[in-house]
Amino acid sequence: MGYKLRINGLVEESIVDGPGMRFVVFTQGCPHRCDGCHNPDTHPSEGGYVVDTEEILALFLNNPLLHGMTFSGGEPFMQPDALCFLAEQIKASGKSLVIYTGYVCETLTRWARQVRSVERLLELVDVLVDGPYVEKLRDLELPHRGSSNQRLLYREDIREIACQDGLSLKPKPYVPLTQKQNLSICDTMAGREYRRPFSVW
Repeated sequence: MGYKLRINGLVEESIVDGPGMRFVVFTQGCPHRCDGCHNPDTHPSEGGYVVDTEEILALFLNNPLLHGMTFSGGEPFMQPDALCFLAEQIKASGKSLVIYTGYVCETLTRWARQVRSVERLLELVDVLVDGPYVEKLRDLELPHRGSSNQRLLYREDIREIACQDGLSLKPKPYVPLTQKQNLSICDTMAGREYRRPFSVW
């Protein structure tokens, strides 16, 4: 049984959102609201529409040409449980996972101590593109990034950052928190009164 996920849209074949041919999930809701954002319609938490992660997975697995899936947004880490479910299935199929986030990895490793699904996503992701988009640092020549402050972090980079923060990223059983627990924690993580769309669950 899958999870409900609020998204802005899906791109079933993309060559610009990570290495190779990728299936892209654009999540809905973003607390960063970067000036010059390429996807401003993904910002409102009440926008987009709700899908079942099983439906997304079925579309993904039906295309043998795909190298992997990319989570973009919006801010993917505002809906970690649903994306964790997808990530587990993606990796089980032998494909790669790329995540774009407006948070820096150091922030995510701190949150991972409180939210198991955030920790699990950091364990599963192959490439993490981190940091907010900064208009004055825009660089069109950077691969898979919009501004020069954003980093292209591979698994070993993420593990090194986590280790520096005293967090050991290694596979272990994933037990999701309740909806109410994750809502409270994610509000704290966003640093403001921000509600992701749990009401539809």
